[in-house]
Amino acid sequence: MLSVHNTWLHYGAAEALRGVSLDAEDGKITCLLGRNGVGKTSLIRAIVGQHKLSAGDIEFEDIKLGTRPSYERARMGISLVPQGREIFPLLTVRENLETGFAPLKSSDRTIPEHIFELFPVLEQMLDRRGGDLSGGQQQQLAIGRALVMRPKLLVLDEPTEGIQPSIIKDIGRAIRYLKESAGVTILLVEQYLDFCRELADKVYILDRGEIVHSGAAASLDDPEVQKFLTV
Repeated sequence: MLSVHNTWLHYGAAEALRGVSLDAEDGKITCLLGRNGVGKTSLIRAIVGQHKLSAGDIEFEDIKLGTRPSYERARMGISLVPQGREIFPLLTVRENLETGFAPLKSSDRTIPEHIFELFPVLEQMLDRRGGDLSGGQQQQLAIGRALVMRPKLLVLDEPTEGIQPSIIKDIGRAIRYLKESAGVTILLVEQYLDFCRELADKVYILDRGEIVHSGAAASLDDPEVQKFLTV
């Protein structure tokens, strides 16, 4: 569904990505791992159209994305759950979810019921302000907002960061449901090794702006692979 071909990205003279290539297969969970500052978020922002590539191509369903803006990519079916959640703290939970209506046709502007099945707390707090929710609840809201857009590709940037273990389990169950029951393709950016090992069909490791390993999730048990992830 998603193919990243030999991509380079610069911030001024600094190289954030150096010849990065990866594929996210239709209906599968692809996990991108790496330490802080190795280029994971830069790659995600390039995929969703928030950063312009210096070179290389990104294709979505065999269509080159080129310089398409992020709102066009959202209409095509690419949805992002950003690092840090970035919900609107003064809007209610309902209003936050409804911001996901933007790329949809008028007839599709409803909140899918499976969001409340995955995250019942959101239905219980529809009239609460987003800023009044706990960190874990805000993460569930951020995922729910992305799902309102009916994505074909769901991109999650470190969804377990700063989240309590019980909520991490809920997020893991939701990701597995989206793959197995809803057929959503998922690109998961993470540092939490066990989370990726349990969920991923394929893993990539990024180090200093380059892909240094790709393989099945079981390959994460290899000490030679783990050396790229230790601090």
